[in-house]
Amino acid sequence: MNKQLQIFTNGFVRENPLLVLNIGLCSSLGVTTSIFNGLGMGMGMTFVLVMSEIVISIFRKKIPSSIRLPIFIIIIAAFTTIVQLVLNAYVEALYDALGVFLPLIVVNCIIMGRVESFASKNNIGNSILDALGMGIGYTIVLVLISFFRELLGGGTLMAGTALKIELIPEAYRIGVFNSAPGGFMVFGFLAALMQGLKIRAAEKQNKPVEICTEPSCEACNAVCSSKKETPAEAANAAAPAKEGE
Repeated sequence: MNKQLQIFTNGFVRENPLLVLNIGLCSSLGVTTSIFNGLGMGMGMTFVLVMSEIVISIFRKKIPSSIRLPIFIIIIAAFTTIVQLVLNAYVEALYDALGVFLPLIVVNCIIMGRVESFASKNNIGNSILDALGMGIGYTIVLVLISFFRELLGGGTLMAGTALKIELIPEAYRIGVFNSAPGGFMVFGFLAALMQGLKIRAAEKQNKPVEICTEPSCEACNAVCSSKKETPAEAANAAAPAKEGE
């Protein structure tokens, strides 16, 4: 049970695809101008990720290694098309708002990375947990970014829905948060907060702090295994050497 729980919660903090692994940022920063858009994108991505991992996990032993990537892309594209058709038929406002970023789910690094590194090597139960954890972690971050950008840039919450609330008068809104630089600013603050919380938790428990400079999870684990040090060791290493030593 502990293993299953760890697989499910990995996407929340330890391997959050946006704040930790820094993948899938293009579409994430492009659609997060409102909570409605961020939540819709997150749910669509989660559906495609869950269904793709299920199918690939079931047929993982029958997919030839030499053509696995084209097969993965076809499977992901099939479920992305389903999401597009459903949104176009029933939630046209969201379909129009997401625009080109919706079909680009097919080439999102998060989905391709998880089906390649996890679903193709694990059973269906663990694959579902992994997909749900990664999808929920991704959606939470999208909603957080959308919350701050919509509130500060547009002065509203839940714009585009019947629940729209206007909180900040137009004269006090910060327009930069409606543009790409504003999205990067909010993302940077959230990423810094995430790292700060991880370091603080490690200091309290005097556990090794992972120093990672690699973009991928597998490479990160390999590099971090040789770069782990306790907070005390890190402080001693940073302190200037005494005279005569």
